[in-house]
Amino acid sequence: MNQLTQEMHGINLVIETEKTTYIGRFDSNNGFQVSMHDCSVHPFATPEENEAFVKQTAKYGVAVDQKDIVFDTASVKRVRVLGDIAQD
Repeated sequence: MNQLTQEMHGINLVIETEKTTYIGRFDSNNGFQVSMHDCSVHPFATPEENEAFVKQTAKYGVAVDQKDIVFDTASVKRVRVLGDIAQD
């Protein structure tokens, strides 16, 4: 799955893998690795807990705990633009 294009450079994204959710500023995807900056990294627990974390981040902003992070493109399951997430 490769939904990550260079047009997304600099946009805050929610990138979900099987084990982790990354929320932060997208930098690049070389087809093998995704690079992001100023990220909040959240271990995936249940879908409900994960969605609550995403909505809280959309409402209050990214609580940065990783300045720079790189992970495998092949692990990406879902990509969303943080600004498109409902904040209710």
